[in-house]
Amino acid sequence: MVKRNAVHLVLLVLLFSFSANTLFSQRKITREEYIQTYKDWAIQDMKQSGIPASIKLAQGILESGDGNSRLAVEANNHFGIKCHTEWDGPRIFHHDDARNECFRKYDSPLLSFEDHTTFLTSRSRYQNLFNLDPTDYKGWAQGLKDAGYATNPQYPQLLIKIIEENQLYLLDEEGGDEARMTQKQNQRRRTSGTLVINPYAQRAVDYNNGVKYIEVQNGDTYESITRMFNLRDWELGHYNDIPKNADLKKFQYLYIESKRRRAHPNHPTHIVKEGETMHLISQQYGVRMARLYYFNNMEKGTQPKPGDKLNLRKKIRE
Repeated sequence: MVKRNAVHLVLLVLLFSFSANTLFSQRKITREEYIQTYKDWAIQDMKQSGIPASIKLAQGILESGDGNSRLAVEANNHFGIKCHTEWDGPRIFHHDDARNECFRKYDSPLLSFEDHTTFLTSRSRYQNLFNLDPTDYKGWAQGLKDAGYATNPQYPQLLIKIIEENQLYLLDEEGGDEARMTQKQNQRRRTSGTLVINPYAQRAVDYNNGVKYIEVQNGDTYESITRMFNLRDWELGHYNDIPKNADLKKFQYLYIESKRRRAHPNHPTHIVKEGETMHLISQQYGVRMARLYYFNNMEKGTQPKPGDKLNLRKKIRE
């Protein structure tokens, strides 16, 4: 009898644990939780790209249902970005304006936030938005609609309502000054083609594949560059595929924002030379190393051989 009761107790504990875990996993996050989780990403992105933090968060909230939509949960797609012709990454199919439309699928929410920035900054139809003051969330809301981001005629009003109800415009004040500096730098770079001087560190910043990078100097450390460019603790390592304890003397340059998903159209392939690694090639072309492995059907951590031809823009078809 004692043994039977013990078994029964164990089964009850297991059942309770399973039920609790199931309920927890199904719990929807609140809007406040969403804002607290992603606001720092939005502010930092605003400083680097000029996209208002309020707009980025409001779009994420609206498009993802506070992070609870199927696209957000199953595909980490917080902005409803569809595949379009250039997308060759993972996909998910979802009913939207039409049935079974193709949407982008990401490995993490961060990649979705980064791709949202790339999506807006790389398309000419959104370029006029970057002439607006970075704190002009109403102008951005209307501009996104006018540029065709969404089909809902009430899209601007919906974004503005979310921003004002949750006082997201206060986040724009945190990133506004630095976003204006970035805006002026980008305008100067487009018109003159000269190097941009970073306003925080007075270090020369150049662009490779449209991605900001700096040349490594004597005395640079992971921590000093992180402070210099107001990066979060993990960002420099993530952007450059290096650990925090990496010896920076080994590197000629480092990216201070995320590398692109593919190389410039002028560089569709690369012939591997003696001594070249996937990391070196990733840095050379400003392409995320994980994408290079994906494009070339290679296991992460393996290295190419001299003479190998690597795809830099699209996946090799088997």
